Amino acid sequence: MMPFSWDSWPRPIIALAPLAGWTDSAYRQTVKKLTDGIVCFSELTSVDALHHKSNGTYRMLDWDPSEFPLIMQLFGKDAPFFVEAGKILEDMGVAGIDINMGCPTCKITSNECGSALLRNPQLAAEIVYHLSRAVSVPVSVKTRLGYERYDEKTFLNFCTGVQDAGAKLLSLHGRTRKQAFSGAADWEPIYLAKSVLKIPIIGNGDIKTVDDAFGRLKTLDGVMIGRATLGDPWLIAEIVAAVRGETYVRPKDIWEKLPVIREHFNLAVEIMGDRVGMNEMRKHLAAYIKGFFGASDHVHGIMQAKSPAEVIAIFDAIEASRERLLARA
Repeated sequence: MMPFSWDSWPRPIIALAPLAGWTDSAYRQTVKKLTDGIVCFSELTSVDALHHKSNGTYRMLDWDPSEFPLIMQLFGKDAPFFVEAGKILEDMGVAGIDINMGCPTCKITSNECGSALLRNPQLAAEIVYHLSRAVSVPVSVKTRLGYERYDEKTFLNFCTGVQDAGAKLLSLHGRTRKQAFSGAADWEPIYLAKSVLKIPIIGNGDIKTVDDAFGRLKTLDGVMIGRATLGDPWLIAEIVAAVRGETYVRPKDIWEKLPVIREHFNLAVEIMGDRVGMNEMRKHLAAYIKGFFGASDHVHGIMQAKSPAEVIAIFDAIEASRERLLARA
């Protein structure tokens, strides 16, 4: 595979956001099969856990060449651990490494990681500096507008600091850490950062439709879509087609979605094994089936299922329900 560069990747960049517990290899492969025009970010991985040789954390690094260009996201607060983890990822052939400086969860920020780094811009820059000089793949940063609140000067200083330290791209979520995912995302500071910084800027937050993506793109190098794809990975394929000037026909009902849902489930079980794969897929399947007539009964069955065969039987029942409806028509 050719070396990846943010500067040469086609504009606008359409990216799948890193979502903890969601954007594992099975999901990324599922999205990539729907469209080849995206850059996938992995769920966040702890550099501390990698340093301490956690088997479970190492399994989170599994990926397939079909996902390329894959940007693997790391979180932590110790620059030497980032360097150590970065070399592991580089040897694995990932396209780039992203540093999480935006996760708002207390579990992460209480350890001075994620968006807590917004309060320590010197450490944030040091991490970028050491990691970017230890690996040959591009290092990027994902962060927010601020910790407790947005302050223009503090925000721009932070962004400029990580850029000058060696970051090759910045993904900006239009909320503060305090907001988490509440309220509306504010994109004006993201456009301001684009006007000041020299590196590519991707905007993130509240993109739920193709019109949202186009309306918020403006001067930015790209947009990142996350939570809106859960249960609807076709959305990101639709956005890619739209920016290419192509027509995308998305599945109109649960029955047309079912082949992709089956493939995603089978892939998760194949990669993670029956027990872990099923547990990880329960939330995905609930999101896929939400809104379908009789969904609650099927979701209940999925939550109670004890084997992949039982889940597949539920898929078969959903398929059969279509045949019954057609027979009545």
